[in-house]
Amino acid sequence: RLKKLKSEHGKVQLGNITVDMVLGGMRGMTGMLWETSLLDPEEGIRFRGLSIPECQKVLPTAVKGGEPLPEGLLWLLLTGKVPTKEQVDALSKDLLSRSTVPGYVYKAIDALPVTAHPMTQFTTGVMALQVESEFAKAYDKGMPKSKFWEPTYEDCLNLIARLPQVASYVYRRIFKDGKTIAADNSLDYAANFSHMLGFDDPKMLELMRLYITIHTDHEGGNVSAHTGHLVGSALSDPYLSFAAALNGLAGPLHGLANQEVLLWIKSVMEETGSNITTDQLKEYVWKTLKSGKVVPGYGHGALRDTDPRYSCQREFALKHLPEDPLFQLVSKLYEVVPGILTELGKVKNPWPNVDAHSGVLLNHFGLVEARYHTVLFGVSRSMGIGSQLIWDRALGLPLERPKSVTMEWLGNHCKKVAA
Repeated sequence: RLKKLKSEHGKVQLGNITVDMVLGGMRGMTGMLWETSLLDPEEGIRFRGLSIPECQKVLPTAVKGGEPLPEGLLWLLLTGKVPTKEQVDALSKDLLSRSTVPGYVYKAIDALPVTAHPMTQFTTGVMALQVESEFAKAYDKGMPKSKFWEPTYEDCLNLIARLPQVASYVYRRIFKDGKTIAADNSLDYAANFSHMLGFDDPKMLELMRLYITIHTDHEGGNVSAHTGHLVGSALSDPYLSFAAALNGLAGPLHGLANQEVLLWIKSVMEETGSNITTDQLKEYVWKTLKSGKVVPGYGHGALRDTDPRYSCQREFALKHLPEDPLFQLVSKLYEVVPGILTELGKVKNPWPNVDAHSGVLLNHFGLVEARYHTVLFGVSRSMGIGSQLIWDRALGLPLERPKSVTMEWLGNHCKKVAA
């Protein structure tokens, strides 16, 4: 399919590049191939053509009527096909067999101050895992380009399998005096991760399954996905590529936003109390905006409607924690903020994104440490980035190398066009 597209349609134009796009962070430019998911500005994310509600209907679950198992979505991302429960169970066992983490990884993390940000410690663990890279070993020995995907596959599955162990170690080291909890090999991927963190409430296990599933992928243009693809295009192994992606995820304009949202919502609650009226909340939001700040969790670089990842989390909250005061505040913000941002007139998307909700759900079940929440995002995003990296290698995608220009070049070019 790739060869046919290139030979028959390689010269077809996909659009015009404007100066605004160049100066505006390449927004709106169609510039990379990403097979595993596609983002529609109105509908939101589709994983291999399936929306989140459709995934919730067709992907296997751990409990009847429950949330999808992340392993099922991983299968879908890798193959383009909806798996059976038997296939998902087999993948769970395969990941479990790959999940042993070498002791030197923990030693590398322990070399950092316990006060280091959880994302710093998590990324350090991923870099230490790189010693295990099958791709790096195979490349050094020499192999045909057509085989590059095979050790990439092994690396990506090994990485995905080991991340919950590394991530839970970071959490217990920082927040629980280093008292780790052994894995429970009878549990699925997300439930075992929750267990190692220290949370065994069945509802929390379901939340973790939902959380990891919906955060896996968001097409290729976001910072973490694009970074993973870019670094991987240099034939850097999956560990190096994913560590780079994590460093992008750690930025407050990307994955760290979920930390910022929860802290802001808690600050609203502390200042106003839990019985704030809609009118009082409007005043608070206007005060926030007039002080030069933004309302965290609202707006999105590509979406132009409510993020379906927000909507499914809201449904989870209505089902499992409707009386939670922070959730009720999130619901009131949903009533108030879009109207204010629309009135403000400067925001293309006044609707909530995924980060507007996730922190409140985690907080309800006891994972109250907002600084850690982006690590959960990182564990999940490994499935999307890893799946696409395998396909990058299988398709033989080239080194990414866009052209850059200076302001002087842009100015001269625009003068020529005007003349």
